[in-house]
Amino acid sequence: MALTMRLFAHLPWIAPLLAVAVVALSLAGLSPVVLTGLVLCGTVMAAVHHAEIIAHRLGEPFGTLILALSVTVLEVGLIVTLMLGSAEGAATLARDTVIAAVMIILNLLVGVCLLIGGIKHHEQSFQQTGVSAALATLSALTVLSLVLPNYTVSEPGPVYATPQLLFVAVVSLLLYGTFVMVQTVRHRDYFLRPEGADASTDDHAEQHVSQRDALISLALLVVSLGAVVLLAKALSGPLDSAVAAAGLPKALVGVVIAALVLAPEGIAATRAALANRLQTSLNLALGSALATIGLTIPAVAVVSIMIDLPIALGLTGKGTVLLLLTLLVTTQTLATGRTTVLQGVVHLVIFGVYLFTTVVP
Repeated sequence: MALTMRLFAHLPWIAPLLAVAVVALSLAGLSPVVLTGLVLCGTVMAAVHHAEIIAHRLGEPFGTLILALSVTVLEVGLIVTLMLGSAEGAATLARDTVIAAVMIILNLLVGVCLLIGGIKHHEQSFQQTGVSAALATLSALTVLSLVLPNYTVSEPGPVYATPQLLFVAVVSLLLYGTFVMVQTVRHRDYFLRPEGADASTDDHAEQHVSQRDALISLALLVVSLGAVVLLAKALSGPLDSAVAAAGLPKALVGVVIAALVLAPEGIAATRAALANRLQTSLNLALGSALATIGLTIPAVAVVSIMIDLPIALGLTGKGTVLLLLTLLVTTQTLATGRTTVLQGVVHLVIFGVYLFTTVVP
């Protein structure tokens, strides 16, 4: 028992190194699926641990921004790799991955955080100004990237013409870059713990982390996140086969892989909500959604133009309805600066509908 506890205490330091070994075995086709899955879970926990160490060192919102950017950059790498490696389904891969990530973040992650936070703390508060700015930016990015392509006429179908795709890519980068500048420089206070909140819950302010420890954790965070993406990719083949054998739609594979990639942020946000730090949870969730679109769309646009592969960004009618409903409900949910369990339940129901209609289209 004592040995098990010691191993668990050293998991954040052991898991990234073990993950590198398992990734190497997976690339050689020698790693069992069960081992890959177990190491993946351990690496997710390690990523959360090191992200929180960095957050202690930098304070909010820089700590959560690093985790959001790290996961998103690696997610973009995974999407681009799959696009280059397989022509089948490549045209809709970016769209399906982005909408899955947005629905998971805004409905599942936000819903869980609001629900468990409301159950434990009855009512939670956050800075409405910063959240409103994030939602305004997110609404513009999602509609311009995933809805507008259905209504342009330069190219048939839900596809942007090359000049339109380049324009939307530049606009996406501009919007996301402006948001990051506002979040970290000009109006950083909009994304901090609201005035009057219990300072004892802000554990990022209580602990001092040395620069050396922060740099070590940053390196291990990058290794962990890279391993999460590669291990998730290694599991995609067996998962694809299992989904096909069960007679389920192939789109479900993208949902599962997106959930695995977003797991580090999900666990970190959930722990923050339990500690009555809903502001940190929302910074993680909304920041991740913004980074997912603001970085993914420009990256896949460049790849699409370079390899002459049209990408279908426009959502189906069902996807458009669920996206607009999600944006509307999220705006209403976070409109007062205070939340209860009711808002959490509403978001989880919407995610349930999205998942059900993915399985039973």
